[in-house]
Amino acid sequence: MTRPREPLTRRTDGRAGPDPPPPPPGGVLWTLVGDVRGLLMLPAALTLQVAHPAVGAGVDEHSAFRTDPWGRAERSLRSLQLWVYGGDAAAEEGRRLRRLHRGVAGTDSRGRRYHALSPGHYAWVHATGFPVHRHAVRYLYRPFTEAQERRLYQEWLMVGRVLGLRDRDMPATVEEFWPYYRGVLARELEANAVVRDLVATDRVLPPPALGPLPLRLLLRLCWPLVLPRFLRLRRFLTIGLMPPDARAAIGLPWTCEQERRLRRFGRVVRTVVPLLPERMRYLPQAREARRRARAGGRLPPGRAGRRAVRLRARWCRMMPVVPDDAGGAPWCRVTPRGVA
Repeated sequence: MTRPREPLTRRTDGRAGPDPPPPPPGGVLWTLVGDVRGLLMLPAALTLQVAHPAVGAGVDEHSAFRTDPWGRAERSLRSLQLWVYGGDAAAEEGRRLRRLHRGVAGTDSRGRRYHALSPGHYAWVHATGFPVHRHAVRYLYRPFTEAQERRLYQEWLMVGRVLGLRDRDMPATVEEFWPYYRGVLARELEANAVVRDLVATDRVLPPPALGPLPLRLLLRLCWPLVLPRFLRLRRFLTIGLMPPDARAAIGLPWTCEQERRLRRFGRVVRTVVPLLPERMRYLPQAREARRRARAGGRLPPGRAGRRAVRLRARWCRMMPVVPDDAGGAPWCRVTPRGVA
């Protein structure tokens, strides 16, 4: 078999040309990807990816998602965080993923030869995140404005370059994206074996061996009771947070009553999660990246930082403010904008 040429952008050997930059701090993806609500969207995006026959065959034949589902999920999540928050490590992670997928090839369910790094297949895997995020935020956050939607897409293209996609492999604008997306829905998607596994409620799934030892022991003890409920919730969120046109193209059922339940669930999530402190709201890689960005002045202060600023301003208003060289309070300075 002649393998399709790997869809690299600027660097093929790690030496020539600059690395494509990841999305900047303060962008849409910096808010979405590290937020714990992003975990609820991932099953829908993964299921939409593998509904493509070539992608589904590659995952079915080459992935450890059945034998090591939790480890596979953890590695994928860590990689996703690096694409957005990794800084200089983002492009290296993209190169690592391309090396990892060079041997992923075979025949799909329609008898067609595939390779994981064929531009069409590689682009589809990346492209699915945009419509899933756009749909899911309506329930878990607030609907995007048109400007936010366009910014999300441009940042998604930036991540694609980090992963090695060339500009010609993805539609350049939101307007160009939708005909491409609908074309794939109409021509390619199917409810293959991997899709059925990801929405099944009767599969055997081991308890996650993640987290502190007491939590692992508790999960192992309670798993027979937890597993059926977890699988039903996974199916509910996977199908519900998938765009309706994709859901219909794959043939996944969804009722009006399920839609009402999802809206109620979403109201609870978008009310509760913003009230959480940042250490609980954001995943570890995202928290650390946001801390570094704030320290460098590239991200506004979080809730705790804003509270500290307000307390500082209140304290300074209670004190006589004089120029620094006259012995004023060391943390209250006269600036053109007032107390600083």
